[in-house]
Amino acid sequence: MKIAQVTPLYEAVPPKLYGGTERVVAHLTDALVDLGHEVTLFASADAQTRARLAPVRDQAIRLDPAPLKSDLAAHMTMLSEVMKRADEFDLIHFHTDMIHFPFFQRIANKTLTTLHGRLDMKDLPEVYERWPEFGLVSISDDQRRPLAFANWKATVHHGMPAEQYEFSARSEGYLAFLGRISPEKRPDRAIEIATKLGRRLRMAAKVDAADKVYFETKIKPMIDGNPLIEFIGEIGDHQKSEFLGGADALLFPIDWPEPFGLVMIEAMACGTPVVAFRCGSTTEIIEDGATGFLVDTLEQAVAAADRATMLDREAIRARFELRFSATAMARRYLDVYGDLLARKPYAEVILDDVVTPLRPLEEDRSFAVG
Repeated sequence: MKIAQVTPLYEAVPPKLYGGTERVVAHLTDALVDLGHEVTLFASADAQTRARLAPVRDQAIRLDPAPLKSDLAAHMTMLSEVMKRADEFDLIHFHTDMIHFPFFQRIANKTLTTLHGRLDMKDLPEVYERWPEFGLVSISDDQRRPLAFANWKATVHHGMPAEQYEFSARSEGYLAFLGRISPEKRPDRAIEIATKLGRRLRMAAKVDAADKVYFETKIKPMIDGNPLIEFIGEIGDHQKSEFLGGADALLFPIDWPEPFGLVMIEAMACGTPVVAFRCGSTTEIIEDGATGFLVDTLEQAVAAADRATMLDREAIRARFELRFSATAMARRYLDVYGDLLARKPYAEVILDDVVTPLRPLEEDRSFAVG
C-alpha cells in the first residue's frame, strides 16, 4: 500500500525532547515500513525515518532559532506539496487537526485524520459539522465525547517501539513525574504524594513559556527547600528508560481530559506501574491492580503509590507489548485503512499487505463483442 503520513511541523519526527504527536507519527511510519508498505513522510528535514522523507521545512519549528517564523505559513506550504502529490498515494493520513479540510474536500474519501488533542473547545463542533466527509480516528474513546456526532471510523491507541525501552526488573526507590509543568498535569499533586510518603520524587519536565508563571509561583516554592524533590528538567528519549525504569511508580496525577498520555505506556514498557487519577483516557490505558492503580483522591493516590512495588513488573511489560507496541498500533491502523479503501469507488482488495486495484464492472470490456 502507498501511504502518505502528514505530521505537524512543531517538533522533529521523532522529537529531540518533549513532544507527543510527532513521536507517534514517527513510530507509526517506521512500523508501517517494517510491515512492507511504501510510506512517504511529509515533515521537516530533520526527521529520522525509515520511510521516504518529503522535507517541507528545513527544521522543526520549536527549536528553530529564527526570531520570527510563521507556523501557519509552514503548514500551508506542506499541504500544498501533499496536494500536488496526492495521486501518488492510496491513502493520505493526516495528523494536523483540521487545517487540511478545506483543501482536500474533493478527495476526502482517500484521507484519514487522527485527532491527537483535546476536543472540548469552542468552535470545534462547527468545523466537524461543516466537513463531515472526513473520516476520523480518536486516540481514546474518552476523547470523542465532546464530538460524539463526528465521523469516527475507529479508536486506535498509541504504540511505541518495544525495543526502544529497556525493561527494568528492579526499581531504585523513587517516584517519577514526567511531562509538562502545567496546571492540568498537576505536578503539585505529585509533590504532595511524595512528601506525604516521605519518598524521593524525580521530576523530568518541560516548562513552556505559557506555564512559566505557574512554575515560578506555584511549583518552584514547593520544590525549593524540599530535600525529597529533584527537578531534572526536560529529557530526551535516550534518557527515559533509565529514568522511568528506576522508579517504583510513575505518578500521573492529571486534572483534565487527557486524550491519551504517552508517558503511561512509556513507563509500562520499562515495567514501571502507573498511579493515575481517573480522568480522560486513564481508565482505557491502565488496568487497575495489574499495570498500575486508578485513583480518585489524593489519599487514594498516596496509598496506591505506597503499594505499587507489589505489582509484577514483568507482567506490566508483557501487557505493554501486547497492547501498546508500535507494531500493534500499525496493524490496527491497517485495518482502518483497509475499511476506507474498500469503500472507495474503485474497489481495492488488500491481501497480505499488498493492494491490488480492481476495475469497476461498468468499465470491464474484456467480454465486449466487435
